[in-house]
Amino acid sequence: MKSRRPVLIVNRGEIAIRIARTCRALGFPTVAVYSEADRFAEHVKACDRAIFLGAAAPQESYLNVERVLAAAKASGAAYVHPGYGFLSERAHFVEACEKSGLIFVGPSAESMRLMGDKILARKTVDSLNVPRVPGSPGAVTTAAVARKIAAEIGYPVLLKAAAGGGGKGMRRVDRDADIDAAFDGATRESLSAFGDGSLYVEKLILKPHHVEVQVFGDGKGKAIHLGERECSIQRRHQKVWEETPSPLMNRFPETREKMFAAAIKIAENVNYAGAGTLEFIADENGNFYFLEMNTRLQVEHPVSEWVTGVDLVAWQLFLAAGEFKLPAVPERRGSAIEVRLYAEDPKTFLPAPGPLGYIELPTGAFVRTDSAFSGPGEVSMHYDPMISKISVWAESRPAALDRLRSALDEVRVEPPRKLSGLPHGSLRTNLTFLRRLVRNSSVLEGDTPTDLIQMNPALTAPAIEDPSCEAAIATALVQLLYESGAMTDLMTGTADTGKSQKSAWALAGRREGNRL
Repeated sequence: MKSRRPVLIVNRGEIAIRIARTCRALGFPTVAVYSEADRFAEHVKACDRAIFLGAAAPQESYLNVERVLAAAKASGAAYVHPGYGFLSERAHFVEACEKSGLIFVGPSAESMRLMGDKILARKTVDSLNVPRVPGSPGAVTTAAVARKIAAEIGYPVLLKAAAGGGGKGMRRVDRDADIDAAFDGATRESLSAFGDGSLYVEKLILKPHHVEVQVFGDGKGKAIHLGERECSIQRRHQKVWEETPSPLMNRFPETREKMFAAAIKIAENVNYAGAGTLEFIADENGNFYFLEMNTRLQVEHPVSEWVTGVDLVAWQLFLAAGEFKLPAVPERRGSAIEVRLYAEDPKTFLPAPGPLGYIELPTGAFVRTDSAFSGPGEVSMHYDPMISKISVWAESRPAALDRLRSALDEVRVEPPRKLSGLPHGSLRTNLTFLRRLVRNSSVLEGDTPTDLIQMNPALTAPAIEDPSCEAAIATALVQLLYESGAMTDLMTGTADTGKSQKSAWALAGRREGNRL
């Protein structure tokens, strides 16, 4: 195997493990970084070595550029892979890497500034005559400015973080009176997640579908697409279900091709290098509007890998190493679906992290799990509460749905248990919700606008939980004792006492006429 230089993975959880896995297959040594909260995290063990960054707060660890660069220098890393989130879309970090002699695995700082910054991206897209959602031309500095723009384009609107994605720093506003609180909340959340509190205002398209195009560019003005993904099923503006091909685009194949053309036009215009995603909003009539570009590897990239057979992380690494030649558009085959298993309240979808006592993930043909855990651990309160991504592939969408349903039924995630067998800790998951989702009639029919969850209250109704394995065994033993009569003896005081007391089994045997 070719000797290669180390890759510093500036991330944590499942994505750090996923990147390390491909690095290992290609012969790239790996270096993990970790915070105080992640000392015992599995991504630390997944790499060849690990370097401590700092306290649990992202600003003291995963967002701290100075400490990340120091870790790269100490480890002798040549490449820096940011994964998604944290520093993955920060142009100043790309420039800092370049000044330190490091190769950033991703687009150039210029491309990232043009498209990763949601405000500049809108200006770039306007210059290319690609349709986009109406909104502010740039960042809004105060709630008063946001209120003025909202009045011009009409409610409802979205306040959105200029520096990131994933639903963080985003608020829906339906009336003028709610602007101030929403603006303050979105600013704080964006500052915490991305180190930048800038916001912009965007018109909220009602009954939309979220469709995105995976692209890969060579950094020299050429790019290809790897098909679309529909990510319309969301809660709190964050995706929980992603699939390809898009059920909506199956109804509008001409729109799909126009969307591909727009995505390539944008990527080539900015000399984009590596994996990126162009996100669009599409309505029920097949119209589409540019939303934003994520200048990084996307959480849901496995579904594109399923249908194309491409390892996107491998492509990223080969491009960074100067060993990549852009191929033709890969053939897409079959249907793939991914869901995200979160530590969260299944009704409110608020994070519910805590100790993890037991986890069992599905296996089998055409089933993939990208997980932060393979055994007991801790879902940290300091970071995104995703536990695992579960994805499947099949020849058709109905077959993929069947495979996903079976896979989710195999999943078992539990908090630790006390000696009494009762669960202990704050951990809750959205597993019941996901199992309901894969059986929902609208989902089965491919009718999945972004308000699907709100329109289907049964998806978040309180669950009648199945008893745990331990509780089922205890119940069976009690029933057995009752049926044998031993429990009655014990409860009425007629059982033998003292040193000669016989066991419940002996009492039952005597009653049945056995000699013991």
